[in-house]
Amino acid sequence: MTRIKLNPIFICLFSAALFGASTPASKVILGGMKPLTLAGLLYIGAAIAVLPFSFKGGSSSLKRKPDQILKLAGAVISGGVIGPVLLLYGLSHVRAGSVALWLNFETVATAIIGWLFFREHLNKRTLGAIGLVLIAGIILASPSGFGALNAAILVAAGCIFWGIDNNLTAIIDGYTPAQTTLVKGAVAGTFNLILGFFIEKGQPGLGNIISALAVGAISYGFSILLYITGAQKLGATRSQMLFAASPFFGLIIAWFVLRESVDIFQIIAALIMAAGLFVLFTGRHLHLHYHAPVTHVHEHSHDDLHHGHPHDDLGEDVHHVHEHTHNPLEHAHHHEPDLHHRHDHKARK
Repeated sequence: MTRIKLNPIFICLFSAALFGASTPASKVILGGMKPLTLAGLLYIGAAIAVLPFSFKGGSSSLKRKPDQILKLAGAVISGGVIGPVLLLYGLSHVRAGSVALWLNFETVATAIIGWLFFREHLNKRTLGAIGLVLIAGIILASPSGFGALNAAILVAAGCIFWGIDNNLTAIIDGYTPAQTTLVKGAVAGTFNLILGFFIEKGQPGLGNIISALAVGAISYGFSILLYITGAQKLGATRSQMLFAASPFFGLIIAWFVLRESVDIFQIIAALIMAAGLFVLFTGRHLHLHYHAPVTHVHEHSHDDLHHGHPHDDLGEDVHHVHEHTHNPLEHAHHHEPDLHHRHDHKARK
């Protein structure tokens, strides 16, 4: 399957824009629907959106491996079931703009979890960038958010579970991004809908159901699909740093559509976050490293120093997805903690 070559930074930013729109849109829908039901419909909409892209690709052998199944199950439970429910319960108690800003904590949670458990390399430059993003989130939330402590705790807890999800989806290499999104949407959506049916009272109107499915298709389905694609190329921490721009897209919609107020703190925080992203992506990481032999599936091209298997009908810069095998390789080049660079850095500065 061939695809147009897109920069992974652009992919993650576009994903952030789509997801950022979901917070104010969900706030409007919550006026006629309970959080569990809405969470279910959002993910069912996501599954419907990616279904046409899910039939091809992936590896029939890798899909059956226990580690692939466990990674996918963990991503579904943490990011598809628990995370969105906590977010929507928090969103039901405060303004959409405040919740959109609190979502910056997902970036920090993703980085810490990736460093502790998933062999993400964090140098001083990356830590400084994460610090700037966290400071921006604190500045943004401080004028209006700290009074609603319970809602803030719910959103922060949701971000931790999304941090687990982000790290797991970045290393799933037996399924295509569309297949991962389909499973997450179908399983999480069905679970939350069943839970909402037994716990929440009242039935949503047809208009709200259609709206929820549409928001789920665009802001969850296509956003998750794009995010996984970018995360496999940049690593969970760096892709999440870009995804941290999503609150600003949510803020813009909250300003102009929901007519929520604008203040100077938001402008200052935007500049600080932009500085953090600049610090992160202007750095370079280069050293001699070794690649063990591996067979997996992910989107790739043949101009990245790692994919030398032959294709008679494809140019080197054409992105495509299929199962392929890497032979042992040792070399030095600038790299990110993507699927091919999960090596240790105990002796590195």
